[in-house]
Amino acid sequence: QVHVVESGGGLVQPGGSLRLSCAASGSIFRINAMAWYRQAPGKERELVAIIFSGGTTNYGDSVKGRFTISRDNAKNTAYLQMNSLKPEDTAVYYCNTVVQTTARPTTTSNWGQGTQVTVSS
Repeated sequence: QVHVVESGGGLVQPGGSLRLSCAASGSIFRINAMAWYRQAPGKERELVAIIFSGGTTNYGDSVKGRFTISRDNAKNTAYLQMNSLKPEDTAVYYCNTVVQTTARPTTTSNWGQGTQVTVSS
């Protein structure tokens, strides 16, 4: 079983910054990918950023140039540095990890409980 815990959300003024953390623990052989999604009220969940085991990253169009995803493989932790925040970034941010629990090439998708980010003056 894999547990995923997010932290670092909060209230920030427009133009400010926040750093989210996502820690995975449990039966982990390898983490193939770690990603951040977000869901605003009345909207569908959308991909914010993803980082693969080799370090390749991809970002949603709305956050390119403002958000940076990184990971510490030794700690099974991913980070999302969010700069130049806008009110439209307000949402619950969820971490997702794609994990191999054994050496077999089968994976599980694991979600955290989410952390609220509110951008408001």
